[in-house]
Amino acid sequence: MKGLKTILFAGLATIILAACASDNPADTVEQYLQAKVAGDAETVQSLLCAEMENTLVREVNAFSSVSAEIKDMSCQPGTTAEQVMCSGQIVALYGTENMTFPLGNYRVVREDEGWKWCGETQ
Repeated sequence: MKGLKTILFAGLATIILAACASDNPADTVEQYLQAKVAGDAETVQSLLCAEMENTLVREVNAFSSVSAEIKDMSCQPGTTAEQVMCSGQIVALYGTENMTFPLGNYRVVREDEGWKWCGETQ
């Protein structure tokens, strides 16, 4: 019985992670940025490309000590299949001062049957 529970849990985890992998690169970037601002480690990890796995802690903790939100986010495919261009901004409250971080261009790669966020581009 214990073995069956383990198999069922592993299967469910695989389905959940597969659901996070989007077939639309712009959706992947939007989901990734929302998870990063929320500090959602599980979602960030599921949408992070293998090349960037060593940055997981930094990405998850980027806004952990502040109140942050994304405003006016809109992402579209870029000039190449592996580029997504976003407009909008992240607004974070540091003490009594709002700091804004404009959204920009991001690199995505096809991995695990979906698109994964793989860093910023110029």
